[in-house]
Amino acid sequence: MPKVSVIVVLYNSKKYIKPVFDAIFAQTCKDLEVIAVINADDGAKEVLQREYPQVKILDPEKNTGFAGGNNLGIKHSSGEFIQLVNPDLILEPNYIEELLKAFRDEEVAAATGKLLRYDFVNDKKTNIIDSTGIVMSASGRARDRGQNQIDQGQFELQGRTLNVFGVSGAGSMYRRSALEKVAYQGQIFDEDFVAYWEDVDLSWRLNNAGFENVYVPQAVAYHGRTAGQAKGGYLKVFNFIKHHKQLSPIIRQFNYKNHILMYIKNAPFIFHPAFILREFAMLSYILFFELSTLKVVPKLFRQIPRALKKRRASKMSFPT
Repeated sequence: MPKVSVIVVLYNSKKYIKPVFDAIFAQTCKDLEVIAVINADDGAKEVLQREYPQVKILDPEKNTGFAGGNNLGIKHSSGEFIQLVNPDLILEPNYIEELLKAFRDEEVAAATGKLLRYDFVNDKKTNIIDSTGIVMSASGRARDRGQNQIDQGQFELQGRTLNVFGVSGAGSMYRRSALEKVAYQGQIFDEDFVAYWEDVDLSWRLNNAGFENVYVPQAVAYHGRTAGQAKGGYLKVFNFIKHHKQLSPIIRQFNYKNHILMYIKNAPFIFHPAFILREFAMLSYILFFELSTLKVVPKLFRQIPRALKKRRASKMSFPT
């Protein structure tokens, strides 16, 4: 098997270290380079040094965000393939081995397995779907396919690997050579995003470059998930409002800013009517229910010129 670099970005994640790293080292694929990036240390670094001395620790001594932390890990890795593992993601033993099989197809740049929810409060696996790949609408709304549904095999086709628009960064594997082709000024994940939507942005850039993102149902992992989509999406308005109010202001601000930056960077037609309509609806909602989200607008306008520059550096394709 080819060498795989496993990257875990830790942010006050001490309580998850044992189940997450035990699962990594229980993988049937043994040629692993395991790297931990310390974005905020609640004692996790000392636990890793004591319990998992084989882990390569990178400590930037500041919070670099999901994008910057994973970029740092990738920069200091050597594997032909990169496996991201969220600090609250528990892999089944064959997860990495099953994902690797998808890369026999040279067109595949990224793969994700079936991510189900893990109940850390009661310390048990569930059959509730977290992600089976990312789908995208013409309006620029990206969502984790099947999230909050009970897994009944509805996203499987006789166990075959299936093409998807994108992969969730929680448990995605990437081909290093493909990542290098879509990097911009040395950045694989766009660090203007910091966190949220950077994985969808990367998936879209890989699509634009002619690569494929795939879903591998045989690979299963369990995710704690700190922020997800509302049950019923936009169609159930009160659920949507209740869900959004439970999110921290900083998450709401990142969500709002980054989904616009992503669309500007990657969509073939920025002024698509569906996108304009959705943005009008979102702005109306924010004006009525989330005025604090508007604090991010100045930063958004400062970053738009860079997004346009990045757009000019790549080819566009539209989700189907």
